[in-house]
Amino acid sequence: MVHSYPGCRRIRDDNEPIFKEWFNHRFKGEASGFIKDPLFEYFTSLTYCMQWKHFPDGFELPTRLSVAAADCILAITEALTKIQLGTGMTSERVRASRPNESNKPVSILGERQGEPENVSNNIEMGLLLWEHLGEIIILVQKLHCWSGKSRPLHAKGVWGVLKWLQGIKTLYGRFSDEAGFNPLKTGVLLLSSCWKHYSMLLRLEHREFLRHCNKLVDQYISGMQLCPDGGAKESVEHKDISIETRKFFLNCLALLLGRLDSKKLATIIAEDGVRISDALLSQFHCADEDVTDVVVCIFKLAIFKMTDGGVGNPTEMEAVLPSFLQMLDECDDAARAAVVLIAEYCSTSKDSWCLQEVLKRFASGNVAQRRNAIDIISEFICISSDPAKGLSISFLQDIANHLLDCLTDDDSVIRTQAGNLLPLIDPSLVLPALVRLISSSNDSTNTAATNAFVGVLRNHNQSFEVISLLLDCLSSFSQSQDHCKASGGIMKGAPKLDTDQVLRLVPDWSKTVQDWTPLIGPLIDKMLLESTNATLIKFLSYISEHLADAADLVLGRVLLQAKAQKDIDGSALSRMDGKSHVNSDLVSSPQMLFDRLCPLLILRLLPLRVFNDLHSAIMYGQLLDQDITQGYEFIDIGNYECIAAFLFNRTFCQFEFDDVRKLAAELCGRIHPQVLFPVAFTQLECAAEIKDTLKIKACLFSICSSLTIRGRDSVSHPFTAKIQRVLKRILLWPSVDGDEVSKAQHGCIDCLALMICAELQVLKSLQESAFEQSPITTEAYAALTPQTAGDSTSGSSVLSFVIDRLTNGKLETELPSEVSKNSASRMTTSFRLCMANVLISACQKISESGKETFVQKTLPHLIQSIKVMEDAEIRAAGIQVLFSSVYHLKLANLPYASALLKLSLKSIRGESVEERVAGAKLMASLMASEDVVVESISEGLLEARSVLSRASTSDPSLELRRLCHTLLACLTSR
Repeated sequence: MVHSYPGCRRIRDDNEPIFKEWFNHRFKGEASGFIKDPLFEYFTSLTYCMQWKHFPDGFELPTRLSVAAADCILAITEALTKIQLGTGMTSERVRASRPNESNKPVSILGERQGEPENVSNNIEMGLLLWEHLGEIIILVQKLHCWSGKSRPLHAKGVWGVLKWLQGIKTLYGRFSDEAGFNPLKTGVLLLSSCWKHYSMLLRLEHREFLRHCNKLVDQYISGMQLCPDGGAKESVEHKDISIETRKFFLNCLALLLGRLDSKKLATIIAEDGVRISDALLSQFHCADEDVTDVVVCIFKLAIFKMTDGGVGNPTEMEAVLPSFLQMLDECDDAARAAVVLIAEYCSTSKDSWCLQEVLKRFASGNVAQRRNAIDIISEFICISSDPAKGLSISFLQDIANHLLDCLTDDDSVIRTQAGNLLPLIDPSLVLPALVRLISSSNDSTNTAATNAFVGVLRNHNQSFEVISLLLDCLSSFSQSQDHCKASGGIMKGAPKLDTDQVLRLVPDWSKTVQDWTPLIGPLIDKMLLESTNATLIKFLSYISEHLADAADLVLGRVLLQAKAQKDIDGSALSRMDGKSHVNSDLVSSPQMLFDRLCPLLILRLLPLRVFNDLHSAIMYGQLLDQDITQGYEFIDIGNYECIAAFLFNRTFCQFEFDDVRKLAAELCGRIHPQVLFPVAFTQLECAAEIKDTLKIKACLFSICSSLTIRGRDSVSHPFTAKIQRVLKRILLWPSVDGDEVSKAQHGCIDCLALMICAELQVLKSLQESAFEQSPITTEAYAALTPQTAGDSTSGSSVLSFVIDRLTNGKLETELPSEVSKNSASRMTTSFRLCMANVLISACQKISESGKETFVQKTLPHLIQSIKVMEDAEIRAAGIQVLFSSVYHLKLANLPYASALLKLSLKSIRGESVEERVAGAKLMASLMASEDVVVESISEGLLEARSVLSRASTSDPSLELRRLCHTLLACLTSR
């Protein structure tokens, strides 16, 4: 403690005669001496001696000289409150400032009002003290800094004194002597009366202090007991005086008890502890926070002796605790003070009985008890360095459960506070329950649980263990629900866990994560180990952008996993399909399928920008340095040099699970076209040579994915025209519905349709940029789109090629020479039907921006061609294309609505059933279109009614008759 430094007593003893001589000299002379030689010079000299040492944490340690200087100043100022001037002493200031008889001097500690001349003397000395109030405040500030660490209770009292000094300076300092003097006199006498006691208690060294310690304690207790709370009936002025008086006594008591050593303090508490406790308890109901704050501090540090090491006086604490617990029945200042003390006790006590008493109040019907209980738990958690220290896991879980129950409380304050506290609890105790509560049907509970859940994640945003715990909870709950559903064991009305609802909160947490490196690696490893964990995949999808930021880390782990997996063979696949029972070490269970899917699922989560980086060694390796970009080299798909090679391996290898091959082919579509298209063309061309439909479908799937994802970049690649040539060759193969060739041809149809959609996307973009004001001619359109190398329609776009092959049908030069005439005719018809299917597929896939251009390029030519077509089967296919256009492209068909209606009426009278049914469907689509389209065909509806009427009664096709009958009913209702 500061007063125990060596040499302090000697310095003070050496200076004491000097101060006595100074007092005898200064205070026996005339009052004029105070003006000629003010105290300010002495204050300045002593303040200069108050040097101190600064420490990094803000603590200031006084030197021996500064301790002595501080005591000197306190001794001087204390003397100013006690020395009486002689009657012969005169002063202009005293004469000018004598109070009126109506003024009443301030009385503190029951002091009697003196005679008028003594009051005048006291005022003159008080004025001298008042003039140095600024220096006194500076001194008290330094004393507070010095006592802050070693004497906390004393520092609390010093802080009270400091606030009081600053307060009276603000309140009375604005008045001057000339302003009637009454307010200033009040402040002067108040300062003098109180400083008489404060200055003595603030002394760092006082040899006679301990002799009077018991008397002073008795005096302060008596003073507090003389200032009871007058309640609501008490006047405001009297209440303010009462509160200030209480503060004075409490400050004095804190200063007194706070400077005693442990032995003397123990003696005082043993003798007067009960009286002190009773007096302090009566102050809890004071409405002033400063009063209750000092009371709490005295209880903690003097009576209960609470420290970080525990409670030094548990017997005294336990004796008073019932009184504190009774205060929890109300929400007032006394309850708030009791909350702090109980929480402090619980944080230092090794026994949990007090916390158990607090927890009982969570079940109370009294909202005040519940609020105070959660306040105590809040204080307990906040002030405890380790809330779990000394408490059993079961008891900690009990605390967590009570807080979780508070999320369903009717009181919003309790719900909010519980939600703020739960993130401070061990996540393993609260996270599983919070996950369940998030799915609550009660909006208030749901909101509170959601906020608490996000708070838990934010508080542990760098902890993989917490995220792993969350994922395990979600997986476990999902599996339990699935099991209950399968067994029919879900109770009616029982809450269902919505995994997606929980995972949608992940982005809020992810924004607070500063460094993803400690999280992403373990998360990917966990996914690779738990390949069947669908919840984990969903979770990773919510942080996909962060995965992309750490792409090398993610891709590196995926590649390592891929290298560790063994290739599979045909026998393994047969066993998985249940077609063979050959023993194999490669496949022991369906787990292998999930293990091979898992790396692909992780890659699927990554944004496209990861695949766009052509300079990424781990993504593309040396592929760009090879001649595959020119289409002359055959890539070694058996290596795992990079992610692209790994995807090619899974897509094009001979033996692989269908699900794995499909997913790998889909992911190949994300590979940059500069790498994908040369490889896909090479694989497609080789597969077409040997009619390997499995590899053809894989190639087509990857190309279609690329066209869907990248659009313009893919369709503009030079190899697109070469791929189109191979597709045309495959479409000429003879096939039967449902066989593998027909499935491959369906893939070719979709691929061409997607090429058309991408072409229109390119054209729309160019129209908006370079040719916004100029119409696009057919020649310009063909120049803007990829050319089809090596065929008779060189220079045309894919759309033009498809329309031409559908309407023209001249394929003689494109068919093998050995094909017979009948076979050539069948191949031609089949190919033209495929072209119709390409346009139908394009209608279904085209984007909004390309609809109008598609209609403009397709319908005029197709409408005119259908009128002159001789082949009824092709005519029916053409009408099906028109029907798809009206059905899917809506208003884009408006300019051609009348022509379409006339064509539909003509088709209903056609020679084949297919053509007639197609015509009726086209009419139905027109009639069901938007109002503006229907209005545009209104003039032809009379003729339509006649045609439909005849067909509904005389046509041999039952399907057509029913359809025409329905359309007639619609026309009649109009």
